[in-house]
Amino acid sequence: MTQRLRLLAASSAAACALALAAGCSDDADKPAASATTATPATSAAQATPTAPSTSAAKLLPPIDAYVNAVKNKDLDALAGAFADDAELIDVGRRFNGRAAIRDWARAEVIGGTLTVVRVVEDRPGHQRLLVRFAPGGTGGFEAHYAFTVTGSAITKAELTYAN
Repeated sequence: MTQRLRLLAASSAAACALALAAGCSDDADKPAASATTATPATSAAQATPTAPSTSAAKLLPPIDAYVNAVKNKDLDALAGAFADDAELIDVGRRFNGRAAIRDWARAEVIGGTLTVVRVVEDRPGHQRLLVRFAPGGTGGFEAHYAFTVTGSAITKAELTYAN
């Protein structure tokens, strides 16, 4: 009986993943309320659902631009989401200025996949996201991305592992 329940849950998770991948939502710029990570190499029984969103907050425009730039492998758009004098802290490593952030993104971000699991903190000029990042496009890890936005640009981003 336990095996049947696991298969049923995995099948449901896989169906949800397929529906999300098919783009069944007109709200492509909104974070998904629930996400499932599955690759062609994993079976439905191995798909791991993540916790549902606790926030339906829409991403601030520069943060949305960052997320879309990663998705589209667009280094120029990613760098353009940041202010000239922005600071990015990636698990303790500091990158100051748009040029340094661009170099970091070229080496470590572009080519990966980024999925916003949910917005965990949302206040004026600041959002903290729970994301799943897969540097090579598969596998990956969960992380918190905290962004500070001033005007139309990200002025600070701090990336930490979610544990």
